[in-house]
Parts: sequence; C-alpha cells; structure tokens
Amino acid sequence: MAETTRWYEDFAVGETIPLGSREMTREAIVAFAKKYDPQPMHLDEEAGRASLLGDLAASGWHTACTLMRLFVDGLLSHTASLGSPGIRTLKWLKPVKAGDVLSASLTILEARTSANRPRLGLLEGRFDVVDQTGAKVLLMEATLMIERRTTA
Repeated sequence: MAETTRWYEDFAVGETIPLGSREMTREAIVAFAKKYDPQPMHLDEEAGRASLLGDLAASGWHTACTLMRLFVDGLLSHTASLGSPGIRTLKWLKPVKAGDVLSASLTILEARTSANRPRLGLLEGRFDVVDQTGAKVLLMEATLMIERRTTA
C-alpha cells in the first residue's frame, strides 16, 4: 500500500482529478466476458454486429471495473479511504469497443463531515469516463468515505 498523501481536508469542492487511461483490447473484452458476462455481443464480433451495440463491445461491468482500477491506481491507493456506502448513479452511455482508449476523472461535488463519526469525511463525487474522441461512455456518482487528518 502506498503512503497516504491525501486526506479529507485535501479535497476541494469543484476539483476535478484525472485518474489515467487504459486501452480496451479485444482480448481483455472477451476474457472479461467469458468469466463474468458471457453474453454473445461481448464474446464474438458477428454476434456484436447483429446486436444493438453494432460490434463486439465490452460489458458495461468491464467498463465499470476499468474505472475502478483507474481510480485505485490514480488516486485511491494513496488516499485515506475508508470505503464507500454505495453508488447513487451508474450509467453506460455509449458502447466501448476494442481499441477504445478510456480516460477517467473524478469531480468532487460536495464535502461534509460525519456528525456521528468525527474521523469520517464524506465526499460526493462524479466519475466521468470518456473514449479517445472525448465521448462520454460511463457516468457514476458515489459517496466516498475519507478519513480526516484531524478531528478537531
């Protein structure tokens, strides 16, 4: 685990934090689908072309997992994270195809401290994932629980 470099107090409402990018390869799309979401449009080009997606496309869950990996690598691994009580919104906005390069960011929408747990700060965040053309492919809104550096 990396050294903690960001605490609740280090985040600002309105701040947008880039989380990095990752290419979605055909091999990764099919491997994820075989293991977790074996629907035809995620396994085979011909089935993908016959579907509403128009081509072999990543499972939405694969896209969400890719966001999570970018979040951990780009921010969470060096943040005083205490988890999350859940996701409020998760929307898949555009199919992700082999060769797409996804970039993610987190925007802090709201910050508050817990009345019951003094060490707990709560951040409301919006995650945006875009492809190489800048088109949004995923939107997620979630609450992040981040430890406070001080409780006074």
